Amino acid sequence: MTGYSAPLKDLEFLFGKFGLGSSLQSLPPFSEVGSDYLSPIFEEAGKFAGEVLAPINHSGDQQGSTIENGVVRTPEGWKEAYDTFVEGGWCGLPFDEDIGGMALPWTVATAVGEMWHASNMSWGLWPLLTQGAIEAVHAHGSDDLKRLFLPKLVSGEWTGTMNLTEPQAGSDLALLKTKAVRDGEKYRIHGQKIFITYGEQDLSENICHLVLARLPDAPPGSRGISLFLVPKRIVDQDGNIGEHNDLRCVSIEHKMGIHGSPTCVMAYGDNDGAIGYLIGEEHKGLACMFTMMNNARLTVGLQGLAIAERAYQQARAYARDRIQGIAPGADGKGPIVRHPDVRRMLLTMRSTIEAMRALILDTMVALDTSKHHEDEAARTYAHRRVDLLTPVIKGWLTDQAVNVTSIGVQIHGGMGFIEETGAAQHFRDARILPIYEGTNGIQAADLVGRKILRDDGAAVWEYLDELNSLINGLNAISDPDIAEIRKHLAISIDTLESAIDWLLSEGKQDDAAAQAASTPLLTLFGITAGGAMMARMAKCAYETLKNGDPGIDQAFMQQKVITARFFAENILSTAPGLLPSICDGHNTVMRLADEDL
Repeated sequence: MTGYSAPLKDLEFLFGKFGLGSSLQSLPPFSEVGSDYLSPIFEEAGKFAGEVLAPINHSGDQQGSTIENGVVRTPEGWKEAYDTFVEGGWCGLPFDEDIGGMALPWTVATAVGEMWHASNMSWGLWPLLTQGAIEAVHAHGSDDLKRLFLPKLVSGEWTGTMNLTEPQAGSDLALLKTKAVRDGEKYRIHGQKIFITYGEQDLSENICHLVLARLPDAPPGSRGISLFLVPKRIVDQDGNIGEHNDLRCVSIEHKMGIHGSPTCVMAYGDNDGAIGYLIGEEHKGLACMFTMMNNARLTVGLQGLAIAERAYQQARAYARDRIQGIAPGADGKGPIVRHPDVRRMLLTMRSTIEAMRALILDTMVALDTSKHHEDEAARTYAHRRVDLLTPVIKGWLTDQAVNVTSIGVQIHGGMGFIEETGAAQHFRDARILPIYEGTNGIQAADLVGRKILRDDGAAVWEYLDELNSLINGLNAISDPDIAEIRKHLAISIDTLESAIDWLLSEGKQDDAAAQAASTPLLTLFGITAGGAMMARMAKCAYETLKNGDPGIDQAFMQQKVITARFFAENILSTAPGLLPSICDGHNTVMRLADEDL
């Protein structure tokens, strides 16, 4: 089991030479958020992640959270880490100062969040959900709810949860049975929710559950769902905590991974009903919850990046130390890092991670732009971009997390299959990511149906126009590495354009065909988007080297070009092979009878 080091050098490059920082500084609220401001934040976050969270990751996995007589206990060290986190104000990074936040860009909070999830993904789930709850309450809650709950949530003293799933209602929320009954200005909630992350714990003095429920006069289906804030303990008008609400944790799940995180079965209203407060309007709760869900989907994509980075750091360390065999051209036995196939696997991990990190941080710059740019047209354009890329971020990054962590196990060989090394934990933890916050099949359907077909491809053609402009910029560079990157990226873009053309013509007329094509199309989109980010970074690194900028790390810049070329030749090169499954794969998907599958 190796430790964890935050990717500070990569962040310095992305926020510096690559230009994410200057893009943020062009937004009025962030004009002073330069590298001198950000570096200490990243360094302190990295120190907390490496020295506090990482050491309790493996032990937390082994111990797991436990429940006894309804009391949930998190693993050793969890509470102490929580208290230190709250004291540092880390939960409030992206939120407004008037509710106790630091008013920093979401891009910065995302870069820092990678460190929490990479060092200890199970622990990092509570701030993920708390920040999503803050977003939902801030956007849709009444002034009274905001006054009573937001300051404590922003400080991290109280935590938040998301309560959607029920035994009979997973992705199909129209099947929800949890009931809400009006009781003056409040509501009484009755029902059961499952898979509630940190639904009960011993970290915070109060937990704010965001619960979907249905009123007696609600219209059928998802149109009749309302959203309520249901606190673990009642809060009076002065913000003081009172008696325990009518809710309890019935049990916690025994899971494949993320063992340190308690995943709870929650019962609401065993007696008179759990007191809840309406968020937004009656019967319109799903739209309010999507504010939290979209936040969570981006952050789950971030978790994919984070756990991949942790697996890579461990695999790299193992490959440097493990002595096995004689590599080509070597005089004797040496570390396995010298073997071409091991190097191929490590470079697959590394280049994929670099693409993932650049893609999500670039998308978060668009998110900040959509919130803070002075020009309304620029805000609208950026908002379309975030909407388009959200399912790609959630879907492609988490699929890659499973692939990368699996490669990490492979590099360890037989030792990867042994729990003591820790490689298996990263793989087990990663496996939930393509499932929760909307399975990746749902993300693919969202990309095809809501993000491409709904506007006849307007947003995706905007994006592809930008990628073609990138190709034109690469044309001007006379360098063999850049030329190879450009070649494979151009082919991948052409392939994606062909897939979009098919979708907007034939796929638009056949919903089953479009749905059958959705997952390979999302994969193609992710590969292309990741490849474009690698090309942009390679171009930046090449130009930096050519300009001879003083004080640059030449070896680091050269590495950026090399990893980008590796990604182009080994990952972008797979893009054309996805087109037949997109355009033709639907022909057999539905042909077998159910009983013949």
